[in-house]
Amino acid sequence: MSRHFVFLFDALGALLSALLLGLVLPAMQEYIGMPVSILHFLAGIACVFLLYSSVCYFFAREKWLPFLKTVILANSIYILVSVGLIFYHFQQLTGLGITYFILEIIVLFGVVAYEARVYRKGELEVA
Repeated sequence: MSRHFVFLFDALGALLSALLLGLVLPAMQEYIGMPVSILHFLAGIACVFLLYSSVCYFFAREKWLPFLKTVILANSIYILVSVGLIFYHFQQLTGLGITYFILEIIVLFGVVAYEARVYRKGELEVA
């Protein structure tokens, strides 16, 4: 597996998030509890991540480490934003909504851990 596969992996995850947050969850808002405007905001962020990671996958062949570092930082910030939104909208969230966002955060922790591992390996190859 090529080392820049991590960008494709991230782009596909961002696509899934964008679809869920932008289309599926707003249609189920009464069962989730998160305001539709917040779901669309998060979907917009996922679309930006999708675009960035896709461009990196196709064009960042040689000097890819700084781009991966940006992806790791962006995903980490997204986790913090999600946690903040859970706390801010906690009274509105349903059990299903809390479950969705907690699972999303757990998955993202795994993604960030994988990306960090690829980053460290890449640093060792460059050194």
